Amino acid sequence: MSQQTEKALQARLDLVLERIENPKFLKNDGLGNEVGFWIFDYPAQYELIVRENLEHIIDKLKKHDHHFEHINIFQILIDMLESRNLLDRTFKREKQVGTDALRKTLAGPLSQDKVAKFIADVLLKNRSDSEPLDFVIMSGLGNAWPLVRGHELLSALQDVMGSTPLILFYAGEYSGQDLHPFGMIESRNYYRAFKLVPEEGNNKHKAV
Repeated sequence: MSQQTEKALQARLDLVLERIENPKFLKNDGLGNEVGFWIFDYPAQYELIVRENLEHIIDKLKKHDHHFEHINIFQILIDMLESRNLLDRTFKREKQVGTDALRKTLAGPLSQDKVAKFIADVLLKNRSDSEPLDFVIMSGLGNAWPLVRGHELLSALQDVMGSTPLILFYAGEYSGQDLHPFGMIESRNYYRAFKLVPEEGNNKHKAV
């Protein structure tokens, strides 16, 4: 990846805080009847840069007294398996049969609907008061793939998130219609969301 690509990514990352704190974003204003789900896609090669920036963004959001939760999808899978005493067996099974076969084995315990419900329960449990969340940030999908697929999880989450805006940091490419994991895997997995910070000159799916 070129230095120009990294510079363009950093420019987009620098706009994330501004976009999230935009009153239109917080109120789902201007979205019509569509769900307030947002995607920040980025080249998977820059995962560490995005993680570092996300940490700073989250620190600033906390200092600004926003009510929100940060969900790491990979950690959610770990917690789900631990809750059912399946974690150690899962690690052993992966070594024996590989990731593809493991995904089939875990299709039931880690179905997208069950993952979505577990996330909803975590959000509810973590709230110490009745004040609603301003938004939810999600990351870690790259580490959870292929056990969790972005379009399937987002579709399942629509039923549990209500009107709470959700931001998914996505290691891959989002065309505005299709999610391409890691930017290298062809996909026809349609999902309609909004780009949180579109690339320069591409405002087609920008709503704030």
